[in-house]
Amino acid sequence: MTDKIMSIREMCESFNVTPRTLRFYESRGLIGPMRAGQKRLFSRRDRARLALILRGKRFGFSLDDIGDFLSMHGMEDEGAAQLDHILNLARARLRVMEAQHAELGEAITELRLQIARGEARRERHRRDAAS
Repeated sequence: MTDKIMSIREMCESFNVTPRTLRFYESRGLIGPMRAGQKRLFSRRDRARLALILRGKRFGFSLDDIGDFLSMHGMEDEGAAQLDHILNLARARLRVMEAQHAELGEAITELRLQIARGEARRERHRRDAAS
């Protein structure tokens, strides 16, 4: 993206979010748009932060965790303890996601089996009704 300043409408369209979502993230201190009267104006930095927020939400991180990530983002002199904390959060979330993935795989397999059984049963009913 360019250095262009964006309106709240442009942000909503670009990121497929609502104005309410942007105001909520602002109220939580996760983004900090400039103000021109009542208008909110979003910089390149705000867009980058919003992209990180949305990615973090997609990964299932809490807003507090995302706030921690954002506070570290772009810092050249990240403390080792802070970086370890962020990495530990990411590793823990990855373990949860992998477990959910395995559970979902099992559920999909089971559902496919139930559908196949149901289709076979339906076919038997059709044959019995035709005879």
